[in-house]
Parts: sequence; structure tokens; C-alpha cells
Amino acid sequence: MSFERPQPGAAPADPRGALLHTPTPAPAAPAAALPAQGRTGETPSTPGTAAPCSKGKDPASPPSDITGPEHSQPAAVEPDTHRPRPAPESIPDQPGAQQDRAQDAGGQERRTGQGLLPGRPTPMRRDGDRLRFVGAATRRIARGIDLDEIVMGLCRATVPTFSDAILVYLRDPLPVGDERPTGPLLLRLRRTDRIPVERDTEGGFSPALQPEPHEVSGFDTVGAELCEVRPGSALADVLRGVRPVFTDAPAARAALPELLGEGGEFSVPAGQRAILAPLRGRRRVIGAALFLRRPERIAFEADDLLVAAQLATHSALGIDKAVLYGREAYIADELQRTMLPETLPRPTGVRLASRYLPAAETARVGGDWYDAIPLPGSRVALVVGDVMGHSMTSAAIMGQLRTTAQTLAGLDLPPQEVLHHLDEQAQRLGTDRMATCLYAVYDPVSHRITIANAGHPPPVLLHLGGRAEVLRVPPGAPIGVGGVDFEAVELDAPAGATLLLYTDGLVESRLRDVWTGIEQLREKLAATAQLTGPDHPPPLEALCDEVLDMLGPGDRDDDIALLAARFDGIAPSDVAYWFLEPEDAAPGRARRLARRALSRWDMEDLSDSVELLVSEVVTNAVRYATRPVTLRLLRTDVLRCEVGDDVPQLPRLRQARATDEGGRGLYLVNKLARRWGATRLSTGKVVWFELGRSAPQG
Repeated sequence: MSFERPQPGAAPADPRGALLHTPTPAPAAPAAALPAQGRTGETPSTPGTAAPCSKGKDPASPPSDITGPEHSQPAAVEPDTHRPRPAPESIPDQPGAQQDRAQDAGGQERRTGQGLLPGRPTPMRRDGDRLRFVGAATRRIARGIDLDEIVMGLCRATVPTFSDAILVYLRDPLPVGDERPTGPLLLRLRRTDRIPVERDTEGGFSPALQPEPHEVSGFDTVGAELCEVRPGSALADVLRGVRPVFTDAPAARAALPELLGEGGEFSVPAGQRAILAPLRGRRRVIGAALFLRRPERIAFEADDLLVAAQLATHSALGIDKAVLYGREAYIADELQRTMLPETLPRPTGVRLASRYLPAAETARVGGDWYDAIPLPGSRVALVVGDVMGHSMTSAAIMGQLRTTAQTLAGLDLPPQEVLHHLDEQAQRLGTDRMATCLYAVYDPVSHRITIANAGHPPPVLLHLGGRAEVLRVPPGAPIGVGGVDFEAVELDAPAGATLLLYTDGLVESRLRDVWTGIEQLREKLAATAQLTGPDHPPPLEALCDEVLDMLGPGDRDDDIALLAARFDGIAPSDVAYWFLEPEDAAPGRARRLARRALSRWDMEDLSDSVELLVSEVVTNAVRYATRPVTLRLLRTDVLRCEVGDDVPQLPRLRQARATDEGGRGLYLVNKLARRWGATRLSTGKVVWFELGRSAPQG
């Protein structure tokens, strides 16, 4: 004797319980209302059939505590004591899933799949199995997060327990939320599953294989990859009805050619061995599912329509949520991607590499950022920051602070002034907008770096010989506190050294404090440098990967932003620097100085172009300057010329008229130079241009 356990979660108002529980046949208890396709002809049990029993009561009398479908049904007495009980989390076999079984040793008739004769009772075990199957199947469907997982959950929960094969069609494209689809309703075959050749009975069901869309084993079903649902067609009427239907019904039989393609409907088994179930989301039909059984298997019963309805409802709502989640994840990814630099610049004398890791795959946005901003004089600003939290709000604040930092860097403000203005901006954004930030400016000519800190973890400098040190910079207060001063320090940045800027997610977690993590980072950098020897620094990209490898399984509590800068610098022999008095003779002197420098660098082929452009830029500078004008030539992979003065107004390129005596200087610079530009400084401006190492043609 076996007893079925009560089914949890079927409250009196639960529609699932109301539809799928069949009331116990008893003279004193009225049967719960079933839909029109419900079972008929139920009578009290007779000898030879399974009768309900209750512990401590007469098995022949109906239990008095069952008054409606919200109560679990008692188990049936099974003569076959060798039948295995299904596992709690597995999907039980539906009626007809196994071969026909003998009812008892006395020669009871076997199940034929053609329905019961009038007056014969339906065993209570069937309804209990359906309840357990629907519960396990909906739990499996609910585990999915994305669209493919939900569709796969439907297929693998259904095959082979409920059907021998399934075809799932989804709307193409799937509407998102309240969007109103435009254009015709198209259904695309998303997935087909069938019973595999070798069944694995462990776990109550076997993983379904995915055949080609036109190939379902045992049916030879030809399914159209894409079908259009025309208004007023038979398929449109079936989908509009929402309720699952047997395909032997006239309306469904007329709809099959549209869904499966011409000729596909003839391969569907005859009789009640196929169910067409529309998939309706929150507001509209988003697809359809076709459940199929082989001819040798017991046919679907009327109650199986209720099972198909439950499966279709849960799957459609899950698909709706998956589409919404996918759209949110896409927006978050795009937001985070646009907030961070798409590519890093290639400033003179420094090489850069970066990494960004979100806190988790399900929360891909955060407040960590990094940036590298070219500055006048071949300098570069290195920035890394961390807004508290990792949400859409944190990412939005991070974007505003990053834009503010770029604007302040363009004004060539000192690092401590940049942090001061960022602090004011954070206070304007809100009282609880807190962030940490480290702002550094590297000068490749002087081989020096100036750093200001606002509550951020200190950077680590890896020297060429393999020694790694944590730089001593003033900690400062976080951005957004207000009323604090920031202090900057200037340190040596020798050629071949590597500066590592990072956020606290790299060094701090639930398993270690921040200073322990910083020490582990320093040791990791030193160990990595030993692999390449004392004369060669480790490759920058590989170094970033090695740093991230120090993270353990439980160390991903926060976002991680990483910026590595390899200092190559500019050798003093590749720099020429002069001061010119703002007088009429300054352009001629500038030409002579430039010619001598080019001769020393064996670049005489550029003399004509450089002398012409230097003369034009210096002439414009001395016309308005009141203090000495600076002239600097830098030899790297290109030749760069910089002219600085104390006038903040930037020059503007314009087309000179034929009668104008001037106004053609910048036109010549724009025509002959590889690149040129002008940058405003706190003390004036710098106009610069670059030429290739070979003489320009034409």
C-alpha cells in the first residue's frame, strides 16, 4: 500500500489547484466544477478498483475532511507493490508514459488509451501524478533566467514524461514589455525536442536531444522554420482562443498547415495524440507549443489539456520576463561600455593597458572607472575612481564625475585642484554621493609624476629591476565629504617602471582586509617581474592578466577597475627647449634653432617644412604675448613642435581672402602637418603640430 503526500502550495484561491485537482467521488461532497472537457461518468469505486483510504478510518467510507480541490487526494491502493515511487524533485510519468500495466493478478483489463467505459471510475493516482508533474515541470521552467534556458526547461520537462516530442514556436521578433509590435505576426521555430534513442531513467526524465527543426524522431514531422499568421486565418483563431486544443479538432486541423507548412499536418498522429497550446504572455500571444505522442502510446486525455495550459502559461510568463531581463541587461551593458573609455590613447612616452570586471554577471554596472587623458606638453593624466555601490545610479554618477574630470584635465589644472572641483561637483549631485579617486599626471620629459589622492588605495610602482613598492601618497578624504583640502606629491617615474592604479575591489573582500590585499598585490607584481628578468619589464597586457589571477573564488565582492602605465619617457637627448623674447626677431631665431636641432638629429630633410611652420606659429605668438615665448622640439616616433605663450585665446583656422595680408599661417600648418592642435593652459596656451619622421610629400 502506498500513500500520496499532500501537495504544497495549492491554496483555495490557487487556480492551479482548482483546475488540476479532481474531487474525490463521494455522495456527501459535491464535485468541484471542471471545464467542459473534464472527465465524466465517475462513480463510487467497485471491487477490483483502487479505493481511497484514510489513516484510522474505514477505507470504504469517504474521508470527511476533503471538501474541495484545495485538499490533497488520498492515495490509491496499488496491487503492484514493485512500482517505484518518483523522486521528490523528479517529474513523474504521466498516464501512458510506460507500457500498459496489469491492474492486478486477477486478470483486470489493461489500459488501452481509448478512454474508460461509462460507469467505470478513474483511478485517483492519475490526478496525483498530474499534480506532481506540473509542480516539478513549472519549477524546472522557473529556474531559467534567459530565453534559451526557459525554452529548454519547457522541452526537457515535457519530453518524454508528458509527450514524445515538442515543437516550440516564438514570435519573431519578441515584443519587449509594453511595446506594440509592428508588421505581420511571424512565428519562428525556436526549438524541437524528442525522446532520445537511449533513455536514461535516472532522475525521472532524460535530457532531450535537439534535432534539426525538420526532424523529430518517430514522427517525420516537417516543420516550417518561419510562418506568417495572417489575420482571420485558422491559426490566428486558434492563437486568439488562448486555450490548448487537440489537433483533431476542425479548427486546429485547419491551422496545422499554416504552422507546419504544406504537408506537415499529415505527419501529425491521428486522434488525440497532439495538442496545440498558444503561449500567451502578459498582454499578447508570443508563440505556440505543439505536444506530440507516438501512435503506439496512450492518447492524450481531456485533463491533459489542463496540464498543457499550465505549462504554456508558465513558459509564456517566463519568456516575457526573460525578454525584459535581456533588455535591462543590454541597457546596463551599453551604459557601462559608454561610461568607460572605448580605447586608450597612445600618448608619447607611456604605454597603457586596462581591465574592468563587474561585481557579478547579473549586475554588470557599477561605479568604478578609469581614464587616460592626454595633456599639453606630451603629458598624460591617469585617473581611477570608485563611486560607492554598483547600480545604475552609481554608474550614472560615475559618468558625471568622469566627464567633469576630463573637462578639468583639459584646463590643465593641478591634480589637487581637479580633486577639489570633483568634490564640489559630487556635493551638487547630492548629499550622499561619495566616491574615491586618484589623479596622477605623468611628464615623460622630466620623468616625474604628480599624484593627488581622495580616499583611494595607494598605487603600486613596479621598478625595472623587479622591486615593487607601494607609493606613499596622502590618503585624503573621499570626494563628496566637502570642506577638505587635497594634497599632491611629486615622485620620480623612472623609465621602464610600471605604475598600477586600481580600485578596492581588487584588494579587498570578505576574506581579507584592504592592506592585506595591497601587500598580496605587491608580492604578485614582484613575482611576475622575476619571470622576465631584471633587464626586461613584463609585458603590460600579460601583467594585467596575472594581477587578476590573484583573485580567488570568494574575492569578487565589488567591481574592479585596473589601469597600468609603462613609463618609457623621452630621453633628454631627444628634447630641445628654448625661451624666445616677444620681439620681431623671434621668428628668425626660432628658425635657426630648429635647423640646428634637426641637423643634430639627422633630420635635415624636414628642415624646410619645420622652419616654415615654426616661423608662422611663433609669429602669431609674439604678436600678442607679453612674456617670453617657449619653443620645444620632441623627437619620438614623430617630430613634435610646441609653442607656448601667455595669451589664453585659442587660434582659429579661417580661410583668408585674396586681399588679406595675413591669416594664412594656420592654413599652412593644417596643410603640411600630420596633426596639430591648441590647448589652453592655466598660464596661457600651447599650439603644437606633428610631422612624420620622413619629409612630407607635396
